[in-house]
Amino acid sequence: MSRIYLDYNASTPCCAEALDAMLPYFRERYGNASSVHGFGQEAKGAIEESRAKVAAFLNASPGEIVFTSGGTESDNMGVIGAARALAEKGRHVVTSDIEHDAVRQSCDALEREGFTVTRVAPEGNGRVYPDAVAAALRPDTVLVTVIAANNETGVIQPTAEIGALCAARGIAFHVDAVQAAAKYPIDVKAWNTTLVSITAHKFYGPKGAGALYMRRGFRLAPLSHGGEHERGRRAGTENVPAIVGLGRACEVAQEEMKTTAPRLTKLRDRLEAGLMAAIPQIVRHGEGAPRVCNTSHLSFHGAEGEHLILSLDMKGVAVSAGSACKAGSAHPSHVLLAMGVPATVAQSAVRFSLGRFTTDAEIDRVLEIVPPVVEKIRAGSPTFAA
Repeated sequence: MSRIYLDYNASTPCCAEALDAMLPYFRERYGNASSVHGFGQEAKGAIEESRAKVAAFLNASPGEIVFTSGGTESDNMGVIGAARALAEKGRHVVTSDIEHDAVRQSCDALEREGFTVTRVAPEGNGRVYPDAVAAALRPDTVLVTVIAANNETGVIQPTAEIGALCAARGIAFHVDAVQAAAKYPIDVKAWNTTLVSITAHKFYGPKGAGALYMRRGFRLAPLSHGGEHERGRRAGTENVPAIVGLGRACEVAQEEMKTTAPRLTKLRDRLEAGLMAAIPQIVRHGEGAPRVCNTSHLSFHGAEGEHLILSLDMKGVAVSAGSACKAGSAHPSHVLLAMGVPATVAQSAVRFSLGRFTTDAEIDRVLEIVPPVVEKIRAGSPTFAA
């Protein structure tokens, strides 16, 4: 049985370009970038070359890029590290109700330290509007953190407008751009950001490498200690191969974004239209809001999400309910609940996320597979009324 992968928001395969760039740094170029001899300086040079590539990807300067182990660490540094650094100015943080757990739980941790966190609700279409953020600001607000593109619904947030609001009031602004990267351009200057998080494995780079953009002149409180790596901002021996892979993945993404995004939008729209024509009682989340090109989050009334996901997997189709970090959870999506979606509808949600290797033939096959699977599950549901 051939398998179809439609869970690119969870992770992507490492592209050949990134893998080829990485391989020498696993073998003959294995030096520690902190060493002063030739092996070490070769590794350091590779890191700095990748730093420049990531900076170009974000419209930043190389010195503003801090390499991390991935999106979760970048988010923790950008939220906790920033808030701690600014604590003498104030101890109030504003975030949204639709953040990834890496930000949500970082905010929870700040509350345990004595910070106050205000969580702004989205509108029913999944967007967090600047007026709602403005209403949450206080004289002691030191940080606002908002996701750029939601990992479940794909809804794009008005980061530039929120960033302008923060800049006008001198408030630090962190953006979790993990799901936005490579789907549409990220411009840290146009967005007026202080901090931006990305990770390589969401756009065909390796797992274990991420980056935090930190605006020149801003200093956060480091979360790790034990060395002067990354200019004292993040201690620990750098993962040189993965950093090289991240840099190459950024280059490839910049080269391909203009052609990839329209192709994936067309495939996504065809998938949604086909499913909604063939299956009654479907809810499309994020309706009416701008969404990233590859993501479709649908609820199938009467077909419990986890049951549907497992049934599709048995047919060779890989999809998810939402965040891979919460797979297996019996609780409905906090994102959908925050949008006002009833719990019963939220529990029937499935996320289809397309990618570089998704084909027209695969979409055709999915449109053949999904309707009878949904029908079978609904037929066994005591609560579904056709």
